[in-house]
Amino acid sequence: MGQSSIEKGQTGTDGGPLVRISDVHLNLRSGAGEVNILRGVDFTAQKGETVAIVGPSGAGKSTLMMVMAGLETPTGGGVVVDGQDLTKLSEDQLALFRRDRVGIVFQAFRLIPTMTALENVAVPLELAGHDHAFESAEEALNAVGLGHRMTHYPSQLSGGEQQRTALARAVATKPSLILADEPTGNLDGTTGEKIIDLLFGLSRQQGATLVLITHDEGLAARCDRRVHIADGQITEIDTVVKPGTPMAKSA
Repeated sequence: MGQSSIEKGQTGTDGGPLVRISDVHLNLRSGAGEVNILRGVDFTAQKGETVAIVGPSGAGKSTLMMVMAGLETPTGGGVVVDGQDLTKLSEDQLALFRRDRVGIVFQAFRLIPTMTALENVAVPLELAGHDHAFESAEEALNAVGLGHRMTHYPSQLSGGEQQRTALARAVATKPSLILADEPTGNLDGTTGEKIIDLLFGLSRQQGATLVLITHDEGLAARCDRRVHIADGQITEIDTVVKPGTPMAKSA
């Protein structure tokens, strides 16, 4: 069977943003009526850029991330990631797209409890048909400092070690887009800082775009841009001040 365009890793050639979200709406029906989760969101992220999405609880941050990952289908609008129009893909094609292009780090580690750290990281590689899945998984675990914990199960790992395993799993396939939803929310400050250092370092090393959902202003300040969202709409986008660089803002 021939590979689909998703499997081949076909990307856009127009040199545009890696992520382009255009006038996206997402409405859900509930017992109380229709709920507008996203209301005309426009968002872009360039290749290799780091972006923090910030805002109050219930603002639509995590939903926006799910739309970028193809895990939520918008009610209207356009979603193009790495040259693929996600609104035109079937569920199977979206699964292939995520497998090959997207790495996701959740606040909850979401490791398979009956598998070792090595097996947890190797699973997406095996599903992607990598010839040397376990060797690549070992490389990813070594990169996050867990070479000595590969044969341990999640219950035998600390919270920080579990999150590092989840991070290794997310980057092992060398995705073009890394999405992280409050990746340090279940960790103490020191451990969380180490995880973030690894996350930024690995995304930079792989040339991936990194989009972070966070309530942590210190973490947001490490990104190239902050995108503020409230009540399902982007209210402000600001470029984070770097040494010698003036602040730029746009509505």
